[in-house]
Amino acid sequence: MKIKNKISGILAMTALVVLISSCEKDIKIDIPKTTDKVVIEGSIDLNNYSIVSVTHNLPYFGTFDSSMIVNLFIQNAVVIVSDGASFDTLKKTYNLNSYPYIFYKGTKIKGESGKTYSLTVNAEGKTFTALTTIPPNVAIDSLWFKLEPNQDSLGYVWAKFTDTTPTGNYYRVFTKRQTKDKAFAPMLFSSVYSDVFFNGETFTFTIERGETFYDPSVNDPTLGYFKLGDTILIKACTIDRISYNFWRSAEANMYSGGDPFMNPAQVATNIEGGGLGGWSGYGSEYYTVIAK
Repeated sequence: MKIKNKISGILAMTALVVLISSCEKDIKIDIPKTTDKVVIEGSIDLNNYSIVSVTHNLPYFGTFDSSMIVNLFIQNAVVIVSDGASFDTLKKTYNLNSYPYIFYKGTKIKGESGKTYSLTVNAEGKTFTALTTIPPNVAIDSLWFKLEPNQDSLGYVWAKFTDTTPTGNYYRVFTKRQTKDKAFAPMLFSSVYSDVFFNGETFTFTIERGETFYDPSVNDPTLGYFKLGDTILIKACTIDRISYNFWRSAEANMYSGGDPFMNPAQVATNIEGGGLGGWSGYGSEYYTVIAK
């Protein structure tokens, strides 16, 4: 009887495996081909010259190696910035301590509060245009460093800020550590804010350490933190609504976890002519905080 029951169990298991196997179906996913696009990312800061990078886009599914980096940059573009009265043809510039390390930089027009700036890029036989403004800058009331609970040396910068009225103000925050970071980096995960929830109010908020490159696969226990002894530079900027929409949607894509099967947020580019990217004006204020 025991042998019979064992044989019956084996036959039942075999039938189940056959049934499951017969239900399996090979799923083929048609990966869409990437349309070649020109990507333009540019900015003009208060009291500074404009900086613009012009590159090709890359396919999400594909190989990437160091040999592709050189071909990524479009080095024969003509880039022109205008304030409506004068024109600045930007010069190609190299800086191996920054990324992108090949970009175009202005030499004639510096950003002024309240002005509108047009961008024209001629590249790959096409013309791309964009507009941005530099809103009046708004100062932060006060800044200080504070250790996080259960941390001996790590913490965040805290800020007290009063929003101006009327509603419709937009902000972006960057950070840089002296001697440790080569350039300002946008605050981690979300660097842009709208005053829709705090119009005209005074409140406090935390400023996390920005990252130029973020790799979610790396477990970094200091991610986002500043450390005791750091000299921290804060760049707080006012931006216009179009720049806010671009960076909010771009960061939503960047920090989605890299899962191509998620529903991506569409990036709200302000580049006209079929290109991708953004052209932003910054009403910048700079601050220094000692982590102590």
